Amino acid sequence: MTDHYSGRPDHISESEWKARVDLAACYRMVARLGMDDLIYNHISMRVPGHEDQFLLNPYGFLFEEITASSLVRIDLDGNKLDDTPYTVNKAAFVIHGAIHKSSHDAVCVLHTHSDASVAVSCQQHGLLPLSQFAMRFYKRQAFHDYEGVAIDLDEQARIINHLGDNRVMLMRNHGILTVGRTPGEAFMLLYYFERAARIQLDLQAATASGTKLVVPPHEVCEKAARQFWESKGDILIAGEREWPAFLRQLDREGADYRQ
Repeated sequence: MTDHYSGRPDHISESEWKARVDLAACYRMVARLGMDDLIYNHISMRVPGHEDQFLLNPYGFLFEEITASSLVRIDLDGNKLDDTPYTVNKAAFVIHGAIHKSSHDAVCVLHTHSDASVAVSCQQHGLLPLSQFAMRFYKRQAFHDYEGVAIDLDEQARIINHLGDNRVMLMRNHGILTVGRTPGEAFMLLYYFERAARIQLDLQAATASGTKLVVPPHEVCEKAARQFWESKGDILIAGEREWPAFLRQLDREGADYRQ
């Protein structure tokens, strides 16, 4: 089996290099599924063993260009900790720094402007329980009202407050934010939310003439949500099964993300 974490530079610890490889893979998967936004958006990951440091994409790179070595290590105030010519997006550390600082479980924070998620963020109730994809997020989605481009530090407190204990937050008129214990979890939460959002938009378009949608009762929706979040039966944490498969897929297509 391929060693996904080989090629580590001497000055980077094994645990940090593994984090870098997984984070670079997460960028590549978001791009591969068309959920990136040119050089914008950001996915961060806490540096293992350092609660006050995280890795972020170099500003100006497409997601499909991100590699393990190109990621920039910064502190919670946005100061670069690596000798690198690259800068980072200010909005990235305003949003991500706040969440990494506030939650020990916030290992990976993913923010995109994926089309369907943006569209659903503009709806009063956000994602509706219309599909099995959506049940995972039933009454487990947070909302943060749009305040303009996220470059003001005083917005951090409101982001933290609105997110609460949720792992998914719709940033109204803006995009989506997912929080994972791993890059795989953060990515899969985005993937499943986006699938559910697309289905919702398709259904709303198809029933615009007045056809009534079938919505399961609260008890059933809540049961399904608990099955996902409490790993009932053979259900695992999002990404636990899927992520190794995605790594294999990326490696078959070219493993330069690990450089």
